[in-house]
Amino acid sequence: MSAVICTNAPTVKRAFSPLAWLVHAWEVHRERHALANLDAIRLKDIGLTPDAAYREANRPIWDIPAHWN
Repeated sequence: MSAVICTNAPTVKRAFSPLAWLVHAWEVHRERHALANLDAIRLKDIGLTPDAAYREANRPIWDIPAHWN
C-alpha cells in the first residue's frame, strides 16, 4: 500500500495581521543577514554566487517573493 500526498491542496487566505507581518519580516531580515555573512565556499554549496547573495541580502524588507509566504 502506498501513501498519496496531495501537493496542490488549496491554500487558506488569512486576514492581514500586523504582528504576523512583523514576525515574518524579522525572519526574512535574519535569513538575509545570515546569507550576507556566508563565505564563497558555503554559497557555492547552496548554488549561489556571491553576487546573487549580495543582491538578495540587500533587498528591501518588503520585497519578499510570493512563494515565501
